[in-house]
Amino acid sequence: MTRIDVWLWSVRLFKTRSLATKAVTGGHVRLNGDPVKPAHAVRPGDRVTVKEPGWTREFEVVELLNKRVGAPIARKAYVDRSPERPAFLNVPVAKRDRGAGRPTKKDRRAIDRLMGSGD
Repeated sequence: MTRIDVWLWSVRLFKTRSLATKAVTGGHVRLNGDPVKPAHAVRPGDRVTVKEPGWTREFEVVELLNKRVGAPIARKAYVDRSPERPAFLNVPVAKRDRGAGRPTKKDRRAIDRLMGSGD
């Protein structure tokens, strides 16, 4: 038997167990279509739905894990049945080179234009 919050953390869907617990408690995670509590048991064959900003991801439990494992092993523990990631979530993000210092006024204006909030 594995708790749903532990399983979500161990298959690397959440960075920490406390984030997984908060998501389950907040109603962002459903098991077989029903809202659950963090201590609810997960079994192979269950469908886990995780709501993220902008889209909903769906997973089928294949294997139960109690400890966090590496990414290649974690991917074998579930089948990702999520719809394709929406295009609006793939917008490029403005990044600066490491060690470039604070942006100048000219850089800030360029970033504002890129992000759509400039004049």
